[in-house]
Amino acid sequence: MSIGPDFHPVEAVVFDVGRVLVEWDMRLLFGPLIGDSEKLDWFLANVVTEAWHFEHDAGRELAEMIAARKAEFPGHDALLDAYATRFGETIPGNVPGSHEIVHELAERAVPLFAITNFASPFWRDYRAGEPLFDLFGDIVVSGDEKIVKPDPRIFALAAARFGHEPAAMLFIDDNAANIAAARDFGWQVHHFHDADGLRADLVARGLLTSSGI
Repeated sequence: MSIGPDFHPVEAVVFDVGRVLVEWDMRLLFGPLIGDSEKLDWFLANVVTEAWHFEHDAGRELAEMIAARKAEFPGHDALLDAYATRFGETIPGNVPGSHEIVHELAERAVPLFAITNFASPFWRDYRAGEPLFDLFGDIVVSGDEKIVKPDPRIFALAAARFGHEPAAMLFIDDNAANIAAARDFGWQVHHFHDADGLRADLVARGLLTSSGI
């Protein structure tokens, strides 16, 4: 990419987590439990939907969500219990290349932060087993704050906590709505598609070298 003359130097890099640093797919949990592809599609389109899951990211209590869904969709109790107790199975591993970029930025003493739409209990379980986030100065978790991206309030909160002006931070996210909201709030942004594209952007901004660290 080409950096224009009005480009503001980046003081800190702020990552999204899901589908930027780690892969996430609800089918990995429910596919083996349901078996039939048509039933799986129906279940994910009507019962455990991403929109419903988003409510938990926004701070809605898990027990209340599960109880209400069981009443609305009788006969799916075991699957809903699996959502509550086996969510880690929806996270199969890391997005290829992204963790290496985080480590390289850390080696270059670039301040690292994150803003993630992640339910509080699910985040605690996941974070406990992921040492990558030891490299981050602070992480804003939507479930803790009860504010989710793309709400501009979460970007204001993050800027206050991270201690850098929005224009001096690069925000990386795979979701176009989140990217637009951050840009509108004055952040520099990178719409994530893959690690190669991100690396090229970071090299252009002078945060990494083309040969690595």
